[in-house]
Amino acid sequence: MLAAMTERTETRKQRAARRAGEFPPAPEPLPRPVLDSHTHLDITVGEYGVPLAGATSEPGSPRSAAEDDPVAAAIEVAAAVGVDRLVQVGVDVESSRWGAEVAGRYPAVLATVALHPNEAPRLADLDEALREIEALAAHDRVRGVGETGLDFFRTGDEGRAAQEESFRAHIAIAKRYGKTLVIHDRDAHADVLRVLDDEGAPDTVVLHCFSGAAEFAAECVRRGYLLSFAGTVTFGSAGALREAAALTPIDQILVETDAPYLTPMPHRGRPNASYLIPLTLRSLAATTGADLDDLCAAVSATGDRVFGPW
Repeated sequence: MLAAMTERTETRKQRAARRAGEFPPAPEPLPRPVLDSHTHLDITVGEYGVPLAGATSEPGSPRSAAEDDPVAAAIEVAAAVGVDRLVQVGVDVESSRWGAEVAGRYPAVLATVALHPNEAPRLADLDEALREIEALAAHDRVRGVGETGLDFFRTGDEGRAAQEESFRAHIAIAKRYGKTLVIHDRDAHADVLRVLDDEGAPDTVVLHCFSGAAEFAAECVRRGYLLSFAGTVTFGSAGALREAAALTPIDQILVETDAPYLTPMPHRGRPNASYLIPLTLRSLAATTGADLDDLCAAVSATGDRVFGPW
């Protein structure tokens, strides 16, 4: 009775605030398995807990059992909707070490290692941090170098030299170890291409959370780069991004969460996790005109080609 009274007296604003921190319900499973090409499991479970939609924390409940191993729980709930492989992405030395260790423990997880572009200007010793990233890049279960790149949104003019130095160093590491380069590009499209052209891009380049319009997408496609689309492609304001997706060949498309960020519609504003990939994939199928089963097959094959066998 008390619970019912509490529910009735909860205001719409209070309910919205409460739900903002809750994981959304699981979507309909995909017709065949795919990967989440870019996620941050460490941030997801560290800030929001175990992504088990609808579970309780009572003793013996699914959430209670999963709290002992939140990474395994996140993998399990994703696999239940057809997302059976995850790429854990590093953004600094600590998260890169964590990702490499997790990829060694869980067969469903591979890792990338890097210093995020906004991290580079903050470091007292960039060279030492880069040496640690290079050592991690040599691990077999580390299949990518990134997310690296340029971010002119959060870092001002005073930090751009350090960003570019770090970006060029990451390109060199990826080429030395034959790893996929995973790029963070925010408000820096032309400069990202300039640096890649200057240095000579690695064999495989992924534009994480692709954010450009059709013209930039065409330039990336022409160079053979992979475009990874996040939940942003589902946003109502993302018409230009959907135009970019529509012109991208199906075998150059990847799909990601960037969890816990960029949750796809209709759950924008709530925490994201790999099990929500089906929402983005279905939106991409509608945007590109591809059959959902064909798109899943293509994304899965591209993931294996880009990151190697799990």
